Formats: sequence, structure tokens, C-alpha cells
Amino acid sequence: MPEPGRAALTVGVCTDATEFGDLGEQWNRLHRRSRSATPFQSHAWLHSWWLSYGSRGRLRVVLVRDGERLVAAAPLMRGPGPLARLVPLGGPLSDFHDVLIDDTSDDTSPDPGPDLAEQAADALVEGFRELARAAVIDFREARPGSAVERVHARWRGPRHRLGDSLCLELPAVPMDELVRRLPTPRAQRARAKMRKLDALGIEPRVVPAPEVGTSVHRLLELHQLQWQGRKVTAEHLTPRFAEHLTRSVSLMVQAGDAVVTEFRLDDAVVAADLTLRSPRLAGGYLYGADPGLRERKADVATLLLRSCADQLCAEPFGGGYTEPGVLSLLRGNEPYKRHWRPHTVVNQRLLFARRRTAPLLGAVLASAGARATAKRALGAWRERGGGPP
Repeated sequence: MPEPGRAALTVGVCTDATEFGDLGEQWNRLHRRSRSATPFQSHAWLHSWWLSYGSRGRLRVVLVRDGERLVAAAPLMRGPGPLARLVPLGGPLSDFHDVLIDDTSDDTSPDPGPDLAEQAADALVEGFRELARAAVIDFREARPGSAVERVHARWRGPRHRLGDSLCLELPAVPMDELVRRLPTPRAQRARAKMRKLDALGIEPRVVPAPEVGTSVHRLLELHQLQWQGRKVTAEHLTPRFAEHLTRSVSLMVQAGDAVVTEFRLDDAVVAADLTLRSPRLAGGYLYGADPGLRERKADVATLLLRSCADQLCAEPFGGGYTEPGVLSLLRGNEPYKRHWRPHTVVNQRLLFARRRTAPLLGAVLASAGARATAKRALGAWRERGGGPP
């Protein structure tokens, strides 16, 4: 029930790309006040992604308002493929998906109070129910503790939860403290790598906002160079990805949601890194490095991690949160990430349906099961050396 003197929250669905684009200022305020929000829920990231990857007629953004104030939002779209699904904006380029709920109180903004946050979550359920009349809502890559889990817990209808991508996380502490967490032999090797980087004289430089566009293009050129002749994410080499990254990161740097760092050696940029930030989570999203660094025995992973940790110390997490921040290594279980003794976190795939769309839910689950079986079989085949079964 609404609080005494408070009008009921209103729920609407935005299907117009121009209207979505005009939500930037309101969306950014909500993003700052949603405790579980990651950089991938920023308006700059989502709207830019839609401009580069969206299809006309597919936008479905649930908006919950308390009067004129936006208090919750769910960025969705009609998904591709034969099954009728609604999926989060951002696609595979986003490591985390979530809804936004205003659930933060501070000294400068109206205190939403627990009742308003709960009402906003209930209102998102109402919006989801309308959208689920003819489609399954397939919410992938939800980080544990995400706001969309609260919506899922309230759902009164067919629903399901599956494990999704594995992510690795470190505490947001200085580099020296990250090294102290390691076993002695590994800590000694890490310190030796840092001494080598210092001896080479590689100098980091945070790129100011006016230069971000040029720097992102340089990063992508270095990224392509470092992966030349090796398996790489093909989308990272496309013009539309470059367009999206340049446009979104330029705005995110201005808002404090991203940092671009260049590393210079002998008056040349030899590496560049893009770190995305939100009030409680930061992570290195993409980097590029000149292959010549390997020839000079420079450990690029250590270089980037130290830079990110130093930035967090110089400009710690804010927003009035008391919980410790997280330095996320994002999706993937690469061996070099494991060297730092990270905490393993498994993203969740949350599915919502109504009785009339329960058969669609079954089809999505069957497809997911078939993919998982095929992935396990491929993994076993590779472990056998790629030989015959």
C-alpha cells in the first residue's frame, strides 16, 4: 500500500528510442541511487548500445515514477531468435545486467525509505507481468545481490533460475595489500614484476575527457595489434563496436563512470586501458598493448591491475555506501586472473513467465540445457586433445 499522503507509483513502458535518449539526467540520478547498479546500467552505456545495436520496434523499457521522479527502471527489449523473449539492453557486450531501484538514502536527497523501495520493486513486478503476457523475460548475467533478484523473488508465476557466467572479484584495496594476500612465492614474483615495470619506466596517464575519443580509437588499435594472429572477440574489431565504445565512454568519463589510462614508454603509447566504475564496483573492461612489451618482459596484467588499484585508492568509491567496494575482473576464468586469489561469483539467469507463456519458458530451458550439454561435450573433447570421441 502507498504511504499516507503519497500517490500510488505509476508504471509505464518506453518503446520510443528518442524518449529513452531524453531520460539521461533522470536515469543517471536513479543509477547513482541504486545500490546494486554496475557501470553497465548507466544511461550512457545503454543508450549508446541501443543506437549501435538496437532494432526499430523492439525497445521495452519499464519506468516506475513517484510523481515526476524516476524511482525504478528495467531496460528491456524484444530478443532475437524464434522464441518470444524479452532480454536486457546491452547484450553480450555487458558483463552484468540489472534493473534499477532507488533504495539509497543520504543527506542531500529525499530519503526513499524502505517502503518506497519495496513499492518500486512491486511496481516493476507489475510492469514485468504486462510484458510477460506474450513473451518470456530472460534476464541473463544478473550479479548476485542484484535488484532484479528482488523482482524475481516477488514473481507469482512460472519462474526459473540458472547459473550463468563465472566472474572473479578482488577487494578494492591498494596493490600492496593485494600482493600480501598471495602465498609468499607468488607475492615475490609479483613484486619482481612490478620492479621490472618500474625499471622500464612505463608512465601511466589518465586521459582527460576532451581526449577520450582519440584515446579509445588508439586503445582499439592496440587491442587489435596485441591479438593479431590469435583468437579474439570478433565484435571488438567492428566499426559499430568502435562507435559504441567511443560514444558511451566519452560520456561516462565526464560522469565519473569510466577512466581511460594510457601507458607511455619512450614517448610512445604502448598500452591503454578502459576501466568502468559505479559507486560499488569497478572493473577493467578492455585494454590494448603493444606486443613489444612482451619482448621487454613487461607483465601487462600486473601493469593494468596496479593502475586500477591505484586509481581506486586515489579516488575511492563514493555515494554514501558503507559496504566495501569490489574490484571485478569481470567474466571469465582465465589463469592469469586466478593468480591473484580472487573470489568466485556466478552470475544468474533469471526467467519470468505467466501461465500462458509457460510453454515458452519450457522451450527456453530446453534450449539452455542443450547448449550446456554441447558445451560440456566440447570441453571434454578439448581435454582429450581434440581427438575423436
